[in-house]
Amino acid sequence: MPSRTIGRSRGAIISQYYSRTVRLRRRAGWPQLRDVGRSARPSLRLYDLELDPVVLEEEEKRGLLVKELQGLTVAQRDHMLRGMPLSLAEKRCLREESRPPRGKRRVRGRHGLLSCCSRLRDSCILASHNLGLALLSGLQALMPWHYALKRIGGQFGSSVLSYFLFLKTLLAFNTLLLLPLLAFIVAVQAAFPPAPSGSTPAFRGLELLTGGGCFTHTVMYYGYYSNVTLNQPCASPLDGGQCTPAAGGLPYNMPLAYLFTVGVAFFITCITLVYSMSRSFGESYRVGSTSGVHAVTVFCSWDYKVTQKWASRLQHDNIRTQLKELLAEGQLWQRPRRACGRLQQGAVLGLVWLLCLGTTLVCALAVYTFSELVIQQSRVSAERDWALLALPLVVCLLNLGAPYLFRVLAVLERHDSPVLEVYVAICRNLILKVVILGILCYHWLGRRVGTLKDQCWEDFVGQELYRLMVMDFIFTLLDTLLGELVWRLISEKRSQRKGKPEFDIAGNVLELIYGQTLTWLGVLFSPLLPAMQIIKLLFLFYVKKTSLMANCQAPRRPWKASHMSTVFISLLCFPSFLGAAVFLCYAIWQVKPSSICGPFRTLDTMYEAGKVWVRQLEEAGPGVSWLPWIHRYLVESAFPIYLASALLLAVIYLNIQVVKGQRKVICLLKEQLSNEGEDKIFLINKLQRIYERKERSRAFQPWEAWKQLLRKAAGDPVASAGQRDDRGASQPPERGPLPTPLSGRVGRTEEAVMPPAVFTDDWDAQ
Repeated sequence: MPSRTIGRSRGAIISQYYSRTVRLRRRAGWPQLRDVGRSARPSLRLYDLELDPVVLEEEEKRGLLVKELQGLTVAQRDHMLRGMPLSLAEKRCLREESRPPRGKRRVRGRHGLLSCCSRLRDSCILASHNLGLALLSGLQALMPWHYALKRIGGQFGSSVLSYFLFLKTLLAFNTLLLLPLLAFIVAVQAAFPPAPSGSTPAFRGLELLTGGGCFTHTVMYYGYYSNVTLNQPCASPLDGGQCTPAAGGLPYNMPLAYLFTVGVAFFITCITLVYSMSRSFGESYRVGSTSGVHAVTVFCSWDYKVTQKWASRLQHDNIRTQLKELLAEGQLWQRPRRACGRLQQGAVLGLVWLLCLGTTLVCALAVYTFSELVIQQSRVSAERDWALLALPLVVCLLNLGAPYLFRVLAVLERHDSPVLEVYVAICRNLILKVVILGILCYHWLGRRVGTLKDQCWEDFVGQELYRLMVMDFIFTLLDTLLGELVWRLISEKRSQRKGKPEFDIAGNVLELIYGQTLTWLGVLFSPLLPAMQIIKLLFLFYVKKTSLMANCQAPRRPWKASHMSTVFISLLCFPSFLGAAVFLCYAIWQVKPSSICGPFRTLDTMYEAGKVWVRQLEEAGPGVSWLPWIHRYLVESAFPIYLASALLLAVIYLNIQVVKGQRKVICLLKEQLSNEGEDKIFLINKLQRIYERKERSRAFQPWEAWKQLLRKAAGDPVASAGQRDDRGASQPPERGPLPTPLSGRVGRTEEAVMPPAVFTDDWDAQ
C-alpha cells in the first residue's frame, strides 16, 4: 500500500527486509552471512568512488538482501517478496536476481553439500507449489465463458449480463439433473438391453425433427425400458410383473430404480433451486443501505494487478457502465407527475393490459381448438410424420408472434423506469406461456391417454415434448436472425446514424424458462431430454452472444439489474418447477400406464412399483421389516408432510426475526456513529473557542504595556505603583498557546452565538 511507504526511501525498505530475512534465517537454522566466502560478499572495490554514497549504500543493502533471499526456500522467498512495500517491477527484479542459476548447485551447510533429505524436501515443496498453480489454472479454465461474460457486462451492462448468467445457471441445473439419470437408468438399461420387439425402421433424417422413427426403440424414451429385474433370469414373474431374484445374484429392480431416480433427481433440483434462490435473495437484498456506493465504485473498483491492455480496457468499460447504471438509478424517481398525467397513464395501462390479456385468451383458444382438431384427425387416419409437427408449429408461432404484439403495445405505456418495463413484459409473456403449457398438459394427460389406449402414450408425450423443444430452438434462431440482424440492416439503411436494436431481455429470458419447463415435463417420458437441453443451451449462448455483439446496442436508458437474477430464479422455481412437479406427480399417482411398454406396463399406477417392492420385503423375512414400516408411516402417511411444513415455516419465521434484529442493530450502530460525530464536532468547537480567547488576550497585552509606559513617562504615580506591585508579585508574564492546526479547518457555527468564557463554564452551560 502507498501509505506504508510515506516518508521512507527504497534503501530503508530494503534494509528493513534484509533484517527480516536475517532473523528468518536464524530461526530456520541457516548459516550466517559471515560463513560465506569473501569472494561471495559484495565489496566497495567494485564501485566507483565518485558515486553518491547514498546510492552506494542502497546498492550494497540490495546485494545483501538478494544474498539473504537466495538462502531462503521458495515459499519463504515468495512470502517475503509479497509483503515488501515495493513496486511490481522492483519485486520482479529481486525475484530474478535471487533465483539461483540453472546447473549450479546451491551450497548449504558446513561442508558445502546439500543433503539428500533437503533436496528431496525442496523438490517436494516445489512440485506441490507447481501442482497447486496448475490446479488453479485448470479451475480457472473450467469456468465457462469467464472472459465472454466480463466483456458482455462491461459493454452492455448488468441488465443484459443477467440473461447470460441465467443461461449459465440453467446449464448447471440440467447437468445436475442428467447425471443421476445417466448413472442409474440409461447406463444400466444400455448394459442390459431388452429383446427387440420387431424390425427397426431406417433413418431418414426427419426423425431429427419429429423424434420418432428409429429413435423410438432407444434409451431416449420411456417405452424402451424393461419391467424386469435386471441381471436375473426371469422365469416366473410374480404379481405386478416383477421377477424373482435368483440366489447369489445382484438384482436391479428397473421399475423401482426408474421411479426413485426420477424422484431423487427432482428432489436434488428442488434443493438446488431453493438454495440458489435464497442465496440470490441474500445478495440482492442485503441488510443495510447502499449509501456511498458511488464513491466505492469510483475509488475502489480498479484492480491494480491488471497489466495487459485488453484487460485494462475491459475493466475500464465495466466501471464506466456501472457508473452509468448508478447515476440512472438515482434519477429514476426524480420525475414526479401531475394528477392529470397519472390518471392518463393509468387509463393507458388498463387498456394495454386488457388488450394483452385478450391476446393471451385468443392464443389459448387457438391452441385448444387445434389440439382437438389433431385428435379428431388421428382417429380418422394414422398421423404422418410431417403432420406430427403441426401442433408444435402452431404453438411456436403463437409464442413468437404474441410477444412482438406485447412490445408494440408497451410503447404506449411510456414507463419512466426501464426496470418496471422489463418486469411488466416478463409478467405478460409468463401468463401467455403458462396458459399454453397448461392447455398442452391437459391435451396430453386428459385427451391423449384415452385415445392411445392400445399404444404407448408415454412415448407419444415424450416425442411431443421433443418436437416442441426442437421447434422452439429453430424459431429462436429465426427470431435472432430476422428480429435482430434484419432489423439492424433496415435501421442502418433508413437512418443516417447507426440505430441498432436493443436486446430483448424479457422475451429471451421467458424463452429460457419455457424451454426448461419443457425439459422438466419430459424427464419421466424421455430421460435423455436434459441432454438435449444442454446442447440447445450451448448453441444458444454462442448464437446470442454473436448476435448481441454484432446486431445490438447497449440500452439507451441504462439501469442496474440488482434484483434481476433473483426474479429469474424465482420465476424458474415457482411457476416453472412447481408446475412440472404437479404434472409429474399427477402422472405417477393417478394416470394408468400403458400395458404394452415401459417399466410399469402391468401396474395400475407408476406408484404401485413401490408397493410391490414393499410386499417383497415383507415376504423376505423379519430382517428387513423396518423398511416396510418406514414406507408405511413415513412415505404413505401425511403426518411427515405436515411436520416438514411446520418445521419449514418455523425456520422461515426465525430467519425473518433474525433479519429484523440485524436491521435494528444496524440502525442503532448508525445512530451511535452519528452521535459520535456530533460529539467530535462539539469538542473541536470548544477547543477552537478556547484558542480564539487566548489569541484575543494575547493581542490585548501589548496595548496595556504601552499604556503603562505612557503613564510612566507622564509622571503618573498610579502607573509607578502598579509597576512596583507587579515587580513585587514577581509573576511571570502569561504566554499564549501555540497555534493549533485545527484553527483553519473547523467551522465557526457556534462562536457567534456564545461569548468567550472559561472552558468549565461553557461546558456546564451546555
